[in-house]
Amino acid sequence: MTAKALGFLDQELEEIRKQGFSWNPRTLQGEQGGRAVFDGHEVVNLSSNNYLGLTNHPKLRQAAKQAVDAYGAGAGAVRPIAGTMTLHRELEERIARFKGTEAALVFQSGFAANQGTIQSLVGAEDVIFSEELNHGSIIDGCRLSGAKIVKWPHRDTEALRKICAEQRRQFRRALLVSDAIFSMDGDIAHLKEMAEVAEEFDCIAMVDDAHASGVLGRNGRGSVDHFQLEGRIDVQMGTLSKALGTMGGYIAGSRNLIDFLIQKARPFLLSTAHPPAVVAAAAAAIDLLQTSEGEALIKRLWDNTRYFKDGLKNLGFDTGASESPITPVIVGSSQNAKELSQKLFVEGVFAQEIVFPMVARDQARVRTIVSAMHTKEDLGFALNAFKKVGRELKLI
Repeated sequence: MTAKALGFLDQELEEIRKQGFSWNPRTLQGEQGGRAVFDGHEVVNLSSNNYLGLTNHPKLRQAAKQAVDAYGAGAGAVRPIAGTMTLHRELEERIARFKGTEAALVFQSGFAANQGTIQSLVGAEDVIFSEELNHGSIIDGCRLSGAKIVKWPHRDTEALRKICAEQRRQFRRALLVSDAIFSMDGDIAHLKEMAEVAEEFDCIAMVDDAHASGVLGRNGRGSVDHFQLEGRIDVQMGTLSKALGTMGGYIAGSRNLIDFLIQKARPFLLSTAHPPAVVAAAAAAIDLLQTSEGEALIKRLWDNTRYFKDGLKNLGFDTGASESPITPVIVGSSQNAKELSQKLFVEGVFAQEIVFPMVARDQARVRTIVSAMHTKEDLGFALNAFKKVGRELKLI
């Protein structure tokens, strides 16, 4: 019965492969570093979100080990019942202080944080004004909410204002939500203008700081701090899994918001709590960001970003509108992107191809992400590989 019921999978998988949409993830063998070993090959790693190298930092390792010894390997329950440990409370207090909000709530992932928060705040009588290039976790949260979803053009806040003027008054509540740094193009949202629209039309303002946490703002506090919008963004989502080097997501905002999510957000209510090692390491990461060492790591990240971005542009590659450590190398067709990625890997550089449907059919690219872990030698090596392969494929 099972084999018959799932018989459609062969055809579906074959169709996915024919269209070139299938994923064949490479296997990391060892640490997630600026240079790393994937599938038995040492490469310059331009595909990691480990922006500051904290995944491997001695202070995070030590905090994780100590937490295991003191609290065990797991939490053993969901947070609302028996899984909330002192470590969870302490981490959330740290996050709230760091973000300058009244409170914070940790979720098992950034995806869960977006999904659970959006579907808790709005419903069938409401509207969501969603940036057209928002992350899939926002999109899924919007769909699950049952609210009407209105997309607004990428970073076009004037178009957003017109849409709100036409539609906002038709609904009970409105949520205005955007990524801070867009994960495929590396550009930054016009958050100040977005906040102004939210205030003008009585919208809940929400920002996804997944790629801005640890990257933008003082000591990596994120986009709200970067744009000096404290008190003007109602819901801040951030991650612990990228620049902070561990795992999970969080929501930071008012005390009432967090108390409400504790009652309503299904991923929080129904998922086992973070293990102690992860929580302790995340707390250590937040502490480290607020030291001179943390400041130096963020500075190095941005120095590397400018160096590598300028190098790609000087070679003649199209890097789009990137303003962050995420720099796409846009090459048009999916075939071009796949060939570029594969040939770069042979040359010792891992830069993942991104193709339709993740991006438009004519906007396929390899996505590069630099980090504080990279040396100038690493980045120079990568630029030389891009130069060689780009010329071979007649992309430059």
